[in-house]
Amino acid sequence: MSDEWPLWSSTLRARTAAAVGDPVLRRNVANAVDRFAGGRVTALAGLHDADELRAAARAVRADVIDHWAEILGELADNVMAGGGHVCWAGDAAEATAYVVDVAGRIGARNVVKSKSMVTEEIDLNHALEERGCRVTETDLGEWIIQLAAEHPSHILVPAVHRDRHQIAEVFDRRAGRPDGPADPEVLTAFARGALRGRFLEADLGITGVNFAVAETGSLVLVTNEGNGRLVSAVPRVHIAVMGAERVLRTWDQLDLMLNLLARSGTGQPLSAYTSITTGPRREGEVDGPDELHLVIVDNGRSRMAGTDMAEMLNCIRCGACLNVCPVYRQTGGHAYGWVYPGPMGAVLIPLLAARGPDDARAAEASSASTLCGACMEACPVEIPLQDLLLGLRRRKAANASARDRLVWQAWAAAWRRPGPYRESNRLALRSRRLLPLVRHLPAGRRWIEGRTLPTLPTRTFTERWEAGDV
Repeated sequence: MSDEWPLWSSTLRARTAAAVGDPVLRRNVANAVDRFAGGRVTALAGLHDADELRAAARAVRADVIDHWAEILGELADNVMAGGGHVCWAGDAAEATAYVVDVAGRIGARNVVKSKSMVTEEIDLNHALEERGCRVTETDLGEWIIQLAAEHPSHILVPAVHRDRHQIAEVFDRRAGRPDGPADPEVLTAFARGALRGRFLEADLGITGVNFAVAETGSLVLVTNEGNGRLVSAVPRVHIAVMGAERVLRTWDQLDLMLNLLARSGTGQPLSAYTSITTGPRREGEVDGPDELHLVIVDNGRSRMAGTDMAEMLNCIRCGACLNVCPVYRQTGGHAYGWVYPGPMGAVLIPLLAARGPDDARAAEASSASTLCGACMEACPVEIPLQDLLLGLRRRKAANASARDRLVWQAWAAAWRRPGPYRESNRLALRSRRLLPLVRHLPAGRRWIEGRTLPTLPTRTFTERWEAGDV
């Protein structure tokens, strides 16, 4: 993992303050997620019983994870039976080493990629570039942030934080476009023209995997641009990098997931392109790669199985939780500090990004939530994200300093009994003029940043009730 990730060089508070202080970013993100969230409601209303399908999808994912090793083994066997190669990567280093080794063996110089969050997770581009490869992201949003030297801000729409004027500036400054209008059609046409030759020159194509169907060894790629098919079919070698949890047992299970994936994320009945690859090009076939490699990435996923975090393995990466989250809506994705933003990212970051002494900084992500539960309501597989976030906060609290634990224990002891609770309220009211002094205390100063101090009443609610004033 590269040290360039903001998570390792700043705090959640600092990243959030920077995002909230950018009105253009907030407007761009809010406009996009409002549109996606509204589209989701309309699209799911078109199904006979969306809630029944969600419950079925949750059961399917739970069954898959219960038989995870068996199903992954079946997938690997069928991929190899179809002429493909399989790499079991325990961590990011093993995954990138395998891809770099394949690139070196075939003498790859030009690499094209379709959008993939797991390749962002393992920092694959950096590893290939160090080997001397020219890596081109061919998804429009990914290409924009690659040119801007940024990381994805949304798992479906990587450049959601940028408007057309900012994108035009990036193209003019970094892609050699002569100054031109910030018109979406003009910008898209420029990108199409700039990227077309990259596909034809590529020695190696790399994609993610939305789902893998174990019973046939098939890899499913869901995109809204034709780049995914070009990346997987034009270069002579195709490497598909898959998070180990993205497997299904049967085609019936895939049918269920596809019915929910696009509807939940963007409001589409089905994404524009659903591509299915089963093995490399066969004898007599004109299109397709000579070699197909599937890299199955663990990178901390197996540690979740059998724990109170196991349900996070059910996530199908639709992005619905981001689109309804009041925190993400205000901050965008970069404030979370790593690959995965929003409620799902606030869970995954501490579980996947932890690395020794930096664990505390990764654990901060679990605080980026109001625990309102909107994420679970939107999730197509009904992951109780708010419960998982609370579980992570409990883990974080267990590692708190002795001073912090003592303060909270004293507060809990006082407020769990009526007498001390009432006395503490009366004391607070008598001392209300001293409340502004909190900002001068070391711990109080940090707590009060970004908050407006409340105006305390002259009497408690109990006193008003006993006096008959309420």
